[in-house]
Amino acid sequence: MDVIWAEVSCEAPADMVDQLAEFLVTLSGHGVCIENLSIDAFSLDALEDAPVKTVKTYFYSDSSLQGKVAAIEAFLAENLAAYPGFVPQAPVITLLQEEDWTNNWKKHFKPSRIGKKMVIKPTWEEWDAADDAIIIEIDPGMAFGTGTHPTSRLCLETLERIFFREAPFFLPGMQFPIDLLDVGTGSGILAIAAAKLGASRVVAIDIDPEAVSIAQQNLALNKVEGIVSVSSAPLGDIHGSFSVVVANILAEDLVRMGQQLIGKMKSGGLLVLSGILSEKESIVLEGFAPFPLTLVETKQEAEWSCITFHLEIS
Repeated sequence: MDVIWAEVSCEAPADMVDQLAEFLVTLSGHGVCIENLSIDAFSLDALEDAPVKTVKTYFYSDSSLQGKVAAIEAFLAENLAAYPGFVPQAPVITLLQEEDWTNNWKKHFKPSRIGKKMVIKPTWEEWDAADDAIIIEIDPGMAFGTGTHPTSRLCLETLERIFFREAPFFLPGMQFPIDLLDVGTGSGILAIAAAKLGASRVVAIDIDPEAVSIAQQNLALNKVEGIVSVSSAPLGDIHGSFSVVVANILAEDLVRMGQQLIGKMKSGGLLVLSGILSEKESIVLEGFAPFPLTLVETKQEAEWSCITFHLEIS
């Protein structure tokens, strides 16, 4: 089988990992895998923080690869200067066949409990059927979003509390049953969770056709196609308004799309924003300050923030 992928691995100090991961996501257009060098586990609950971690991403092994690696080397050279005790290593390139890509990451993806009720599990793992958990099966493929990254976990935990009508989310003007718009759906994890938590209707969109294809497969796995629709439609083409709008994308994109996101909200609805590096939290808060919103909650996990706003009742 022809080699079509290049796995690029970079070592970095733990404090720099989120910054490096954000850069690699933007450069590659795919997700990243962050490995803790002191333990072989995927569940975040099992991880002990290590001083050095490995961040992996994937590129097509074509003529553009050399330029991408050079860009990574330049990024590392510039940013590692702030860590004088760290000895930098050159990125390690491993050529993969399609079958390697399909299977290599699976060993890291294990069932993980999120919030009080939800369990995210891959299709090849078992879970005790006697458990009263809400089971969400995910086969993420090349789409970023297994539900275990802090940005996704924060969104999932927030959605659970919204649907369970827990404080501080049971607010005046909230309309039940909830309909939800998921912007940047990736593997479809948030849309599926919303459907299983009790949403009456979910619309999910993503600009990446590969993500849309994988999300559609995951909808079928979870038997929620009757509740959730997913497409690559631009946000401006989505009709109607929603009780909850959730967007798990980069901070700058959230601010840029602010007017459009709010335009899709029902009066009294909730806006859940994630994908925000904590150091950029103020950018998002300032970007949404001009709108008729009330800050409900800001939650952090690791270096990431999730912000929830309530739209004033008109």
